[in-house]
Amino acid sequence: MSNFSRRKFLTTAAVSAAGAVVLKGCVGNPPDSTGGTSTTAPASPVASPVAVAPGEAPETTKIKLGYIPIVESAPLIIAKEKGFFAKHGMPDVEVSKQANWGSARDNVEIGSDAGGIDGGQWQMPMPYLISEGLITKNNVKVPMYVLAQLNTQGNGIAIAGKHEGKNIGLDLKPAKDYILGMKTTGTPFKAAYTFPKANQDFWIRYWLAAGGINPDTDINLIAVPAAQTVANMKTGTMDAFSTGDPWPARIVADQIGFMSALTAEIWPYHPEEYLAVRADWVDKNPKATKALLKGIMEAQQWLDQEANRAEAAAILAKPAYFNLKEEIIAGPLKGMQKMGDGKPEITDKNKGVFYWKDPAGSVSYPYKSHDLWFLTESVRWGFLPKETLTTAAALIDKVNREDLWKAAATELGVPAADIPTTTSRGVEKFFDGKTFDPANPQAYLDSLAIKKI
Repeated sequence: MSNFSRRKFLTTAAVSAAGAVVLKGCVGNPPDSTGGTSTTAPASPVASPVAVAPGEAPETTKIKLGYIPIVESAPLIIAKEKGFFAKHGMPDVEVSKQANWGSARDNVEIGSDAGGIDGGQWQMPMPYLISEGLITKNNVKVPMYVLAQLNTQGNGIAIAGKHEGKNIGLDLKPAKDYILGMKTTGTPFKAAYTFPKANQDFWIRYWLAAGGINPDTDINLIAVPAAQTVANMKTGTMDAFSTGDPWPARIVADQIGFMSALTAEIWPYHPEEYLAVRADWVDKNPKATKALLKGIMEAQQWLDQEANRAEAAAILAKPAYFNLKEEIIAGPLKGMQKMGDGKPEITDKNKGVFYWKDPAGSVSYPYKSHDLWFLTESVRWGFLPKETLTTAAALIDKVNREDLWKAAATELGVPAADIPTTTSRGVEKFFDGKTFDPANPQAYLDSLAIKKI
């Protein structure tokens, strides 16, 4: 038994339960109108604390991590609920539901000492944009470190039900004339994502452009909070929505619309969202950072065990977290997705969300080659200047702390075979035949017909 006693563990558990009650009233995504359900599945044991070697104890037991209630946040929530943070000497980790991505950005700017957060779950390349002061108030730079990838896949493109039967699928070419025709009649196709210049914006842009539709000129593409978007889809004022699970399942289940494509189809085993923390917190607390990472890694390993997915759905469904019916979450976690509009149901776990490993390799490890794709795609759409490609390597080396991931993984006893030996996952392939070679990002840009540069 470590210096983290059983009594302290029980006290922490009680505090965590009280914190969950406070979180219940937070505004989040999805909205709190659907109601969670309890599970009858037996729960697995909560992790027990491990002995910490003298001099290796975390500098602090506290950190406040923000999350958005979509499946990408599961490692943070599970690490808290199943005791993986506490196991490694971090019993006082707080996971804080954020109203939206803008709120998360604002809260990490001020930090936890001022009532904000120290880091948490992020769409890419938000940690880079925050570090460079490109999306912060008064362009103040708030240096951040990318510490781990939280998951792969788990997103989709939802379409309003009024467009059923119009051939809007993974390949948009059959629906191109229909979508372009909406603009000529004065009612352009309206598509939304939850935050600009980041993951969900990129997924829908790639999908549209691959179908010959320019997202900047042929349709209206805007940022809208998820809950508002669904309401707009119900009233017929929103045509498409790029979002993370469990929203796609919720949209189909509620007969609001259908799924045109999963991001797993657009880019198999694509990087999704990340754990990133303020650099000043990490620099001040290097041992606590590794403890935090160990907790996340164990949660990711736990999540990827199929036998735990039902319990994971039950935990995430709680009012304190997603406040949804378990079955809405359970399906996507198992790779089961009803598509609607006459499309066959997807029952392939390889189309679902992964947290620790997927058929392409490590999920948790933050490949620098993936960061480069997000920066390159930012250049494609004019979000970052062309010169970014010449400075990208230095910027990535400053923000991406894969060295800390490797150190934590080694201390945790992760097998060497599961620790990547290179920061590149290699050439990435997309559904439309395009490829991204991180050794030559300019060639990728040159191959794209629709772009802003």
